[in-house]
Amino acid sequence: MATQQDLDFTYSTIDKVFRLSIGETGDYSGAMYNGDFSLTLEEAQQQKHKFIADSLRIGPGSTVLDMGCGWGPFLTYAKHHRGAIGRGVTLSQRQAEACRKNGLNVDVKDCRLITPADYGTFDAVTCIGGMEHFCSIEQWQAGEQDAIYSNFFRNLSELLPAGGRFYMQTMVFGEQLPPFESIRLDADSDSDAYYMALMIAQFPGSWLPYGPAQINRCARPYFKLVSISSGRLDYIETIGQWRKRFRAFMTQKYALYASLLPKLLTNPSFRGLISVFRKSPNRVCFERNIMDHYRLVFEKL
Repeated sequence: MATQQDLDFTYSTIDKVFRLSIGETGDYSGAMYNGDFSLTLEEAQQQKHKFIADSLRIGPGSTVLDMGCGWGPFLTYAKHHRGAIGRGVTLSQRQAEACRKNGLNVDVKDCRLITPADYGTFDAVTCIGGMEHFCSIEQWQAGEQDAIYSNFFRNLSELLPAGGRFYMQTMVFGEQLPPFESIRLDADSDSDAYYMALMIAQFPGSWLPYGPAQINRCARPYFKLVSISSGRLDYIETIGQWRKRFRAFMTQKYALYASLLPKLLTNPSFRGLISVFRKSPNRVCFERNIMDHYRLVFEKL
């Protein structure tokens, strides 16, 4: 599992840059274009939020837990568009602070360890990108990945009533994943192995699921799968839109970029994070089918 320090490296480091580029409650997960790339980024994100809320049957007074809530985009939608009562958790202190400043109820907490003793139960639960950080490389190498996901779904089932729904979307490994032993930052700079090494540097402590089948297998004792769809092409477009926003000139934002240069020069792992602003390894991995992306809706048995 990525630690709080790992996630702070990724998300707290870019906190101010992200909010200046994408917005105070911007969404740092794949949008939903459904093939209509004439939509703005905001329209596609709102379309995704509507899809989630509809799939989970969220309405006025519904209680919703958003695991790994980021800067609170779905909590904001659920509150203002559905009249729901939301709570979020994140391991990034900066994200939590930003959410609270914007009127959201968010704690710094490991979502995998939440029990009814913490907050009670919920009508619906979301995890939008969180599973990407549940398993580390070392845990995968030790053969623990299935157990980690199974334990998560078991704990999650205690937070929902029978028939309660859970939405998740996550990056997964695709068919062209290179052999692990070839993945390194000194690999050829246009190789699949190099781009995967950048991904590992960008998201330390994280190793992805091996496709939706692995996720569904681990969920099956507790949940039935209601719907599934690939968001790979949507994510490619989303990343392109993010890069335009990150590059758009703003004096305060570019001063922040300049402040990150010492870390770039002294910390090799920082190259993965900075690469988002040059050539996104995420986008390349999606384009080459090294990675895929799925949206899944589950219902508790």
